[in-house]
Amino acid sequence: MQVSGVIFDCDGTLLDTMGAWRGAERELASRAGAKLTGDDVALLNTLTVGEAGEFFHRRFSIGASASEAADALQGLVVGHYALAVQARSGALEFVRALHSLGVKMGVASSSPKHLLEIGLGHAGMRECFSIVASTDDVGASKRRPDVYDYARAFLGTPKGGTWVFEDARYALETLLRAGYRTIGVHDRDDSGTFDELSALADKAVWGFEDIDLVEFVAGRYAKDRVGQETLAGIC
Repeated sequence: MQVSGVIFDCDGTLLDTMGAWRGAERELASRAGAKLTGDDVALLNTLTVGEAGEFFHRRFSIGASASEAADALQGLVVGHYALAVQARSGALEFVRALHSLGVKMGVASSSPKHLLEIGLGHAGMRECFSIVASTDDVGASKRRPDVYDYARAFLGTPKGGTWVFEDARYALETLLRAGYRTIGVHDRDDSGTFDELSALADKAVWGFEDIDLVEFVAGRYAKDRVGQETLAGIC
């Protein structure tokens, strides 16, 4: 089926922001005289900001409450979104090209909406999206497909013609179980290695320059899914 709608993850997919988040997480832990383990980082990668605040409050006694810890985490990254954030290489050109073709587009992210609006605006691509959705809007992390379903419902596009771009292994697992077509965009190995993304997505790429716009819009990147669903939760 030809592509009629596209939903993009934001951090690590459209915007080069994951380094800022990882640095903020290390900084919060260091305030308690602690260091994050590899398992901590893997867990944090799957959490909303609110859930991350609960993690830091319970694990390291950061803040008087989980909400205060979440606010502290956001405070460490807001300057990056407002002043320094950059679109990933080729992302702006790709999004604008889809927009010019009339493809309906939205964003579905685990970050708070005000950060998304600031970052996408600074990167010059906010006007290309009909909806910018946060997991806060649906009260569920990307361990469930709710935020993608919410964005797609707003776009009014069929699931079979709606593709999702993601950099996180756990999110691609969710999308595979939910029946979405996906492009895995590699960012950092702690989000998902290229091999892990390749196993779960219809197509994995190192960056937007690796995507043939004509081939993508025609739906030719769709993978034969026989037996693929068993990979979700295994990789």
